[in-house]
Amino acid sequence: MRPLARGGPAKTVVYAVCANGTSPGFVFYRDELNDTEKAKMLRLFNKMGEHGRIANREQFKQIEGTDLFEFKSFQIRMPCYFLPGGLVVITHGFRKKGDRTPPSEIDRATRIRQEDVARSKNERGE
Repeated sequence: MRPLARGGPAKTVVYAVCANGTSPGFVFYRDELNDTEKAKMLRLFNKMGEHGRIANREQFKQIEGTDLFEFKSFQIRMPCYFLPGGLVVITHGFRKKGDRTPPSEIDRATRIRQEDVARSKNERGE
């Protein structure tokens, strides 16, 4: 079962769970962000849950060359992907220093997504 970040009428925002049972996005949110940063990210999760999209590219955008997206607040990035049924799944979080998303973070998001999807299928018996 994926930890819930925020539910709403349009989308449900959850955290991915890796094969080993950890949830890097949830751990990043809980342990690495201060209260102000948490509040800013939660507002973005709420907006996605309520409206199903965030039009402001300074707050949410597709990661170039991938089918991944990211919630953005200043240097904080939380990559995610979409699943059928209105799910937005956050893979992990990091602090971005430069202009482009580092390839290592894209690779990490891709690996977490693969583990999360496989684990979810196993839970459902697929």
